[in-house]
Amino acid sequence: MLFSSPFFLYLFLPATLFCYFLSPSKFKNSILLLASLFFYTWGERHLVLLIIASGLIDFCCGLVIERYHKKLGLTISIAFNLSLLMYFKYAGFVSEIFNSINLISNENNRIFNSIILPLGISFYTFQTMSYSIDVYRGKIKATKSLINFLTYVSLFPQLIAGPIVRYAQVEKEISSRKVTVDLFYSGILRFVYGLAKKLIVANQCAFLADGIFALHNDEKSMLLAWIGLIAYGFQIFFDFSGYSDMAIGLGKMFGFNFPENFNYPYISKSVKEFWRRWHITLSEWFKDYLYISLGGNRISVNRTYLNLLFVFFITGLWHGANWTFIIWGLFHGFFILMEKRFEKSFFDKLPNWFLHVYLMFIITFSWAIFRSNTITDAWQYIKQLFNFSVETNFNYLYFYMTKEVIFAMLIAFLLSTPKFQIYIKKILKSFHIQGPTLKYLKVFYVLGLFFICQYYIASGSYNPFIYFRF
Repeated sequence: MLFSSPFFLYLFLPATLFCYFLSPSKFKNSILLLASLFFYTWGERHLVLLIIASGLIDFCCGLVIERYHKKLGLTISIAFNLSLLMYFKYAGFVSEIFNSINLISNENNRIFNSIILPLGISFYTFQTMSYSIDVYRGKIKATKSLINFLTYVSLFPQLIAGPIVRYAQVEKEISSRKVTVDLFYSGILRFVYGLAKKLIVANQCAFLADGIFALHNDEKSMLLAWIGLIAYGFQIFFDFSGYSDMAIGLGKMFGFNFPENFNYPYISKSVKEFWRRWHITLSEWFKDYLYISLGGNRISVNRTYLNLLFVFFITGLWHGANWTFIIWGLFHGFFILMEKRFEKSFFDKLPNWFLHVYLMFIITFSWAIFRSNTITDAWQYIKQLFNFSVETNFNYLYFYMTKEVIFAMLIAFLLSTPKFQIYIKKILKSFHIQGPTLKYLKVFYVLGLFFICQYYIASGSYNPFIYFRF
């Protein structure tokens, strides 16, 4: 079920809110749990038992860790969750590798490739594993309420594409929370803002990016290839951050404060900084539960470098069972390693504008690997980025660069930096628009955005979120 679908906006969400606010406090988590399971069942009816099974296993493991045998409980939790990921997400990939070196038959390979990938499995397995690990480390107490824990695991706002929420971050709110008028109001603002980022900006950039990526190499000039990458960079950022905004907004409507997942990543001046601003909850998860567990910075320099590359190998693999994602992850890991190695002797001496250009070149270039289906496709696209022999067919450019696309690209550029919002605030302040007047203005602004979104929804132009497939 898409947040941008009419069924969600006009039936599921209003009905859930109605039942939630009318129910007594002791039943609110049960209402949220039932709504969340229905939300997931809507698109994954045969696989909803996975969420319940994952929740039950980790709930029991938490109790085992706290009361009986710490290592046994943690081992069962990690083994179970990693087994889920290995079977549903990576079995087909591994079978293809074995098939290519004749270790398994084509028939077995087809069986593994027919496995359906459950939506959001990479997100909720990481959430439940973090719970078990935190109980093991003594950071939180194991919950004794199965309903509360299953509610945490299955929360529909962030179930499918994050942000990855740790139990410690919502422990108090799971047990007891209060939805104020201001919190609900801010949730609506955040949700509509995310919806607009998805429908008005990301989807238009997708039209341009998909069109250029679909062109044959003989039709793809250097100019078109770079424009396609820039459009895809905007698409994936506003698609994913738009979903995160909607998830955070929905959470506020039900009394939750989910962690931020993006902080203007395209203003970064290093790949290291980029990952502190991009998919923040995933970066912090790998840092806290993998990198630090491997020794972090407390070990030898060479071992630290090896651990960094391993973490980014896993980061790439987390995004998908494909060699392109692995290479993309290692590509980022290599530049983080270089930045760490030469930070004081080289990078710290460079001007900020140069570092920003360097970062944007690396990130934009890497989207060619991330977006491609195969290594061959990625290599062919990369070659076109530096191919001066193909002339630009401006008929293609004019076809894909519609007024809507140009407007979306302009908005994407402006919203990729905090300066635009700073200027808007200064303008409002100069006209003495603040307090109640500013609130009313925000209401009209949000209503305007929402009505524009309805146009795109009515025309059927919305499409699934990119990170649903991860």
